[in-house]
Amino acid sequence: MANGKTTLGLVVGNRGFFPDHLVESGRKQVLEVLEKAGIKVVCLSTSDTKLGAVETREEAEKCGRLFREHTDEIQGVLVTLPNFGDERAVAQTMRVSKLDVPVLVHAFPDEKGKMGLVDRRDSFCGKDVHACNCLTQHGIRYSLTDSHTVDPGSDEFLAELEQFAAVSRVVSGLRGATIGAIGTRPPAFDTVRCSEKILEASGISLEPVDLSEILFAVHALKDDDDRVKARVDAVKAYFAVCDAPIEAVTKIAKLSVVVDEWCDQVNADAIAFQCWTSIQQNLGVCSCASMSMMSDKLRSAACEVDVMGAIAMHSLALASNTPSAVLDWNNNFGDEPDKCVMFHCSNLPKSVLPNPTLSTQDILAATVGRENSWGTCVGRVQTGPMTYARLSTDDLEGEIVGYVGEGEFTDDSLETFGGYGVAKVPNLQDLLRFICRMGFEHHVAISMSRVAAAVHEAWSNYLGWGIYHHD
Repeated sequence: MANGKTTLGLVVGNRGFFPDHLVESGRKQVLEVLEKAGIKVVCLSTSDTKLGAVETREEAEKCGRLFREHTDEIQGVLVTLPNFGDERAVAQTMRVSKLDVPVLVHAFPDEKGKMGLVDRRDSFCGKDVHACNCLTQHGIRYSLTDSHTVDPGSDEFLAELEQFAAVSRVVSGLRGATIGAIGTRPPAFDTVRCSEKILEASGISLEPVDLSEILFAVHALKDDDDRVKARVDAVKAYFAVCDAPIEAVTKIAKLSVVVDEWCDQVNADAIAFQCWTSIQQNLGVCSCASMSMMSDKLRSAACEVDVMGAIAMHSLALASNTPSAVLDWNNNFGDEPDKCVMFHCSNLPKSVLPNPTLSTQDILAATVGRENSWGTCVGRVQTGPMTYARLSTDDLEGEIVGYVGEGEFTDDSLETFGGYGVAKVPNLQDLLRFICRMGFEHHVAISMSRVAAAVHEAWSNYLGWGIYHHD
């Protein structure tokens, strides 16, 4: 489950031919910016090495050992070069640490009026010709700032740090992740099939449970159980309950208690749920409300046992520290080619769907009866920026593939049901052709944020997946 915290290891480079005072002041400045960004830091102190920097092999080994002691905490490593730096020491630090985490290489800019021997940095050269070259030779993957050199005191650097922190959270959050699969996919949804073995090769495990076990535990709960009563109150506080019968609200509360406790038991970071029609026939409610409340607490929940959708949701939640959802690419919006209607029945979290109403699943009601279809979240997605993302296992090629991009939800007038919004995506028709040509699913994860670049970097550069960035 996403928790929003980021810890980075910090390597401050140095090279004896260049001014030491730049390292001293540069280290202090970077640490101040990291603190401002709310990022926890693991780094050498000034009593550990000269200036708290890394230059010699001995210093690199000392820094590497420090990082290794904090393996369970460090999610990424920032390499900063206040002067030219020693490229061998940077690579040796990573080798000794044995960390397999994202690495961001940053270089300080020189100033036009300070190009003499006393103040000249040469970080520009130290970054590309040396540090990155040596990391490449050692087989260490790394990220780069958009500008080759960046002033640590600038808004640009702060934005780079925030993006790299998001990359680091996605990578660390997916490696070793557990995705709960509650029930089996609906028979008609061949589209959400995936390969557990391909996922396992990327360090992601699937933990299945039969829906009957969940339902048995729900039926065993008493209405006057303190956990149930507390969850009933939580449901009423979360939704506009309106005319939803208390019997349905109580069942939703029980389901929420059972699923949450099962997730805690198996350490599930996200789940994919069999949301129709067995649960309506055997419990008499929809699972949407319970899933919505889970997603809103950053334990992403995808419907229709869409495991890859849940992983995409989890990635967006890790990157943005905000709840995510799964929607359908569902309808054209008149004759506007860059707009479409995104829709679900729905299980959208409250952070995506403000002031949701607890209602019935009108599509299923004709089959299972309205009295058995309470539990959906009805309303309109809030307007604003959004990131969309999708993952699939390509079983024929034995790899994970996907796409990611950004758009926005507009305030265009629209009257319909369920959870919905009008999305505007630049060059949408090209994206839709890509989705169709590549055989991607109709589901897409969304987050009310702009984190496409971070997700793309994490998925493609560090996890090695085949990802298209619709930019």
